[in-house]
Amino acid sequence: MEETVKQPSSLTFAGKLQDYKLLIKFNLSFMVVFSALISYLLAPKVKEFDWASIGLFFLGGMLVTASANTINQIVEKDTDALMKRTANRPVAAGRMSTQEAGTFAVLAGIGGILLLWHFNFLTAALAAFSLFLYAFVYTPLKKVSSISVLVGAIPGSLPCLIGWAAGNDDLSVGGWVLFALQFFWQFPHFWAIAWIAHKDYTAAGFKLLPSNEGPTKYSAIQAITYSLLLIPVGVLPYFVGGDNGGMSGIVGLMIVAIANLAMVAQCVRLYREMTVKAARRVMFSSYIYLPVVLLALLANKA
Repeated sequence: MEETVKQPSSLTFAGKLQDYKLLIKFNLSFMVVFSALISYLLAPKVKEFDWASIGLFFLGGMLVTASANTINQIVEKDTDALMKRTANRPVAAGRMSTQEAGTFAVLAGIGGILLLWHFNFLTAALAAFSLFLYAFVYTPLKKVSSISVLVGAIPGSLPCLIGWAAGNDDLSVGGWVLFALQFFWQFPHFWAIAWIAHKDYTAAGFKLLPSNEGPTKYSAIQAITYSLLLIPVGVLPYFVGGDNGGMSGIVGLMIVAIANLAMVAQCVRLYREMTVKAARRVMFSSYIYLPVVLLALLANKA
């Protein structure tokens, strides 16, 4: 849990660095760019590890993601201040002005898009579209309707297409398979978080769970439904996306299948127990799921 007390941390270099880490939501940004980078490496045209290209892609992706997350915190500074888990964010806590954050967002966004343009225009265009959709459509929609989760799942999945486009210079079927995998994964993942933080989100005016009544059996059923959809999608990398068939082999298929069944099991447990503890299990399972699945596909790349 983030500390809610406003502290003058920005008076020191270390404090300022910590504030920028909070501003860009470093852990979230790293996770987003990780999925994009693995998608890049899974592209059939990427035959070997070019560390210079990997570093350039990672930096560009981090800058674009940082820009989107910064704009999100500027827009939501008042609501962030109302919630315990976000009250210590630098803009919400008053340690950083919206002008400073806004300047950083513009520079990071432009810089990141230009770096990704090094790969091709398609990659840069997808990154710019993802930034716009997350910051200016999904973010304000969170207070309007729970449909925001569906809308937010699009920029949340676009990193896979961005990575694929950077590596393969196209939007062929493999990129869309990875997009679908991350798209359906987001629903049980995000609803578990919304379940745990329901009181905070409600106080801030956010409508994020599929049921208007909040954490209900209906919400749990929806989580089960989307986790079940991961099962057929998880099979596809074995059959499509590679030069001569699938992008990954039988070992990758088996690991993905086990991970998918584990996600379903945790969502079913949530339905049976209907507790915050069960929702937390879904959340942590989802955090483990994505790196395990993506790394399994890459390790067994066809």
